[in-house]
Amino acid sequence: MIDIHSHILPALDDGARDMGQTLRMIKQAELQGVTTLIATPHHANGTFINESAVIRRTVDEVNRQLQERGMTVKVLPGQEVRWFGRLMKDLENGKLVTLADSRYLLLEFPSSYVPAAARQTISSLLAANYIPIIAHPERNRAIFQQPSLLYDLIREGALSQVTSHSITGLFGKKIQKFTMDLCRKHCAHFIASDAHHETGRCLNLPTAYEYIGEHLGADYVEGFISRASLVVQNLNIETVEPIRPARKWFGIF
Repeated sequence: MIDIHSHILPALDDGARDMGQTLRMIKQAELQGVTTLIATPHHANGTFINESAVIRRTVDEVNRQLQERGMTVKVLPGQEVRWFGRLMKDLENGKLVTLADSRYLLLEFPSSYVPAAARQTISSLLAANYIPIIAHPERNRAIFQQPSLLYDLIREGALSQVTSHSITGLFGKKIQKFTMDLCRKHCAHFIASDAHHETGRCLNLPTAYEYIGEHLGADYVEGFISRASLVVQNLNIETVEPIRPARKWFGIF
């Protein structure tokens, strides 16, 4: 299994606080059968700034620590980039890190709305041969209330990643139901842990995949797993035509 979204790098954001916690989290992933973790510290979200150089340096140190301990999990560089006006310029200047140095970029929106210029940014990324993956859209208030916002961005060429804990119910039944609906209607292309700690928001991909398998079937699980592998290999991802969500969702935020 490959986890494309995790906050495991020590002392860079609100994830692992030190190297000890980083190693415990990665050990947890290893025991679950995860072979590769893409480290995606927050960037430009109003609290944390983590540009390319510090991420790569920290990833190298974490991998060195893993090798010394005989651990087999591989950590790859990435970023969870909050949408901001200079995104394209900073990408051109090498300040941003795509997932595993592929053409896939993990893009986060503010929690309460989708920026008016989001579609233009996505068009610019696609024109530059980058593919945006929208992080945890199920936890965005505007998308929750009007799912067609996500549908339209996917039709433009974006992909999306839902959180494993949204599937397993950590964020509540309404978020869980909404997330499953996005998966069912092919408006979600990846499942990732978005892990921050060893407990609570921890690494739990197997549990989420098991839930998906029970409720949607093995084909959905295989699709999620294979698409994560294609990201790491920087290969094209063929998607199923999304189904437009038919209703608005209210009452959760």
